[in-house]
Amino acid sequence: MTDFFVAIGLAITIEGILYALFPDGMKRMMMQVLTMPSNAVRSAGITAAILGVALVWIIRG
Repeated sequence: MTDFFVAIGLAITIEGILYALFPDGMKRMMMQVLTMPSNAVRSAGITAAILGVALVWIIRG
C-alpha cells in the first residue's frame, strides 16, 4: 500500500511541475480537451492507464 501512495505523490508532483513550468501550455491543453468528444477523452485515459500499468509491471517485475 505504501507504493500506491508513493505513486500518487509522484504523479501529483509531476503534474505540479508541469503546471509551474508551462502554465500557458497547460491552459491551452485543457481548452483543447474541452473541445474533444467524450469518447476520445475516455479512450486517451484508458490508454494512458494501460500504459502506466504496463510500465509499472515491467519495472517492478
